[in-house]
Amino acid sequence: MLIRNVSRVVKYGLYGSVAIGSGAFVTSVYSDGDYDSLAIVRHTRAARTALDIGRIYKSMLYNQEWDKESKEYLQVKSDAHKAGAEKLLELCKTNKGVYIKVGQHVGALDYLLPTEYVTTMRVLHKDAPRNTVEELYKVIKDELKKDPSELFVEFDPEPLGTASLAQVHRAKLKDGREVAVKVQHHYVRKNISIDLTWMEFLINVMSRVFPDFQMDWLVEETKKNIAKELNFLEEGRNSEKVAELFKNYTWLKVPKIFWDYCSERVLVMEYVTGGQVNDTKYIDSHGISRTDLCTKLGDLYSHMIFVTGFVHSDPHPGNIIVRKDPGDKDVTVYLLDHGLYAQLSEKFRYNYSKLWLSIIARDKEGIKCYSKNLGIEEDLYGLFACMVTGRPWDVIMKGIDVTKPSSGEKSTFQNELPNFLHHVTHCLQHVDRQALLVMKTNDLIRSIEYTLSVQEKMCGFLVMTKCCTESIFKLEVKNEQSKMKRQILNLKYVWSLFVLYFYGLYLNIRNSVNFM
Repeated sequence: MLIRNVSRVVKYGLYGSVAIGSGAFVTSVYSDGDYDSLAIVRHTRAARTALDIGRIYKSMLYNQEWDKESKEYLQVKSDAHKAGAEKLLELCKTNKGVYIKVGQHVGALDYLLPTEYVTTMRVLHKDAPRNTVEELYKVIKDELKKDPSELFVEFDPEPLGTASLAQVHRAKLKDGREVAVKVQHHYVRKNISIDLTWMEFLINVMSRVFPDFQMDWLVEETKKNIAKELNFLEEGRNSEKVAELFKNYTWLKVPKIFWDYCSERVLVMEYVTGGQVNDTKYIDSHGISRTDLCTKLGDLYSHMIFVTGFVHSDPHPGNIIVRKDPGDKDVTVYLLDHGLYAQLSEKFRYNYSKLWLSIIARDKEGIKCYSKNLGIEEDLYGLFACMVTGRPWDVIMKGIDVTKPSSGEKSTFQNELPNFLHHVTHCLQHVDRQALLVMKTNDLIRSIEYTLSVQEKMCGFLVMTKCCTESIFKLEVKNEQSKMKRQILNLKYVWSLFVLYFYGLYLNIRNSVNFM
């Protein structure tokens, strides 16, 4: 019955798409010869994919009664997930644009979706479809009103990277400076409204196939953020703002923007070289300390989230480059792609900091209180704490400050959480929207720690605790009128730093002993 209803929805959606798309067929979109930009083509492709995914599950899973604990069922379910994920990946690669963006989000949801979908869609972080140089040149000429040959003496046809909304190429300006040129895909803007509508349709269909799959928030967040990401001038301003905020971090570099060559769809910046933050061969061959690198990243992102409130929200490995030349004493970290930032409110930062300190203190009432302040129902506070930390509840109750993360723990967590998928998606539907980008950022940073095999050292734990304490202190002092109470707050803050100093010594000794 379920799949029959889904098929009916998709079928009528397909018919509707033909009717709607036919009107677009005679518009100016067709005149540019871009077949894939036609509404009828994109609608039909999306509807057909939804229908195919529904049929996969109908034929493989819902055609008989299963013992859902049996190995056979689990294997067939995994095969169905894999086949469905492949269909969705094919659609994302073909329709491109926003489909790639949403697909990349799916590839980052380690703990929230079936592993088959996450691993399949993750390739989009590094294998997004690319445009031809001629297509890029047309965008550059349209935006900067000059032929690219007037701007660059060299333009490497091989992209440095290709993403959902743009691709980046190395080039050389007339004055000899090497630059990275980011050019927006020519088809993105004209399809944005259509694609978001149909991606929402796909999500709705999948929620019928999987009643626990309630991902409306994913489309909502994409709608909210996409306008910012499409304006490269905004990205340039973000990069300069974060460079100013963290100018005292001598090891952190943000590529310089060449404003004379920029527009909403073209961004020209300083060209940098190095290895991706997950490139263990580069890191080890260049004598970069994995522990020191992760400590630096933990420091940077903890200050972003808890102190400044200005958070780089797309820290996947391709956006963090590391470099250490012979003779350098310290590693240099380059932060790239500043199109998406979260500006966290003071109220959110206060509640989120309090939540973390409650988790560290194993304070159930505190966790419940500050989870509720962030929009979580009281009976789901434990699950939300697990989602925030990426760790099981029993470990949280033992103390995440004394229990080291492990690969086995991560595997157990990933295997168990899908059993609570309905409650997970309920949390994501109702949590303060500011938390979504922060949780995505946390997951990506944790992923880097596991890739570098330093999760057991808990590199960023101490600095994160300090940042939580600092954030709470500053906000409470700011809102306190009484001089005496401000003095008391100051004493409490100094005492907390004193305790954290000695705790840091303890962690260093423990890590040294374990290393030996």
